[in-house]
Amino acid sequence: MKILVIGESCHDIFIYGSANRLCPEAPVPVFNPISIIKNGGMAKNVYKNLLSLNIEANLFTNENYSSITKTRYIDYNMNYMFLRVDENDDQYGRANLKRLRYKNYDAVIISDYDKGFLTQEDIQHISKKHCNVFLDTKKILGSWCNDIKYIKINKSEYERTKHTVSKEILDKLIITMGSEGCKHQDIFYPVTKVEIKDPVGAGDTFISGLVAQFVKSNNIEEAICFANQCATSVVQKRGTSII
Repeated sequence: MKILVIGESCHDIFIYGSANRLCPEAPVPVFNPISIIKNGGMAKNVYKNLLSLNIEANLFTNENYSSITKTRYIDYNMNYMFLRVDENDDQYGRANLKRLRYKNYDAVIISDYDKGFLTQEDIQHISKKHCNVFLDTKKILGSWCNDIKYIKINKSEYERTKHTVSKEILDKLIITMGSEGCKHQDIFYPVTKVEIKDPVGAGDTFISGLVAQFVKSNNIEEAICFANQCATSVVQKRGTSII
């Protein structure tokens, strides 16, 4: 089994610390760093989750991912985020898909954060090159994704795009709803209630588990249930975690 991940990546930085007093110059907390955790984020997080499931995978992403950072300042005890600072968010560049050999893979995951790395035409091109393409996107959906196998979006993303969703696309949608689980073709798939420490990266974990299990079983219901379990596992950890 071999899976190709295509999409933009960044560097996630989590700075944990404490804030026990206000700044004398302004009514803002004084943050004292305690520890720093760095991870590959976005498509790179999808790729890492596949590896953690013992899936052979390749990643096609922007080479400058380490210079594109999302830095979060978080209270260590409460896990409350004070601030997120994004740097170089306009420098993902454009993907050149010409050298990719899709036939070498059992499935393709498109992890599209709509930063300009992939266009609608790029995604449509990929979906015509392989019969098992799974899409996780921030874009407004349309006929350009008609050939996608399944499309994973979250509840708020669905609300933004539901006016553009045809019946053909609706049947492909897997809508994640956080602690409520997810929905596919009007069937709800609930999740076990757990203490959520951090939802960051849970969508990446969900799509990784979904595709890994679908390639094994060719059963979307089994794949959704497994993906729910994977996402439930990581939200109980701090930061961007893998399965």
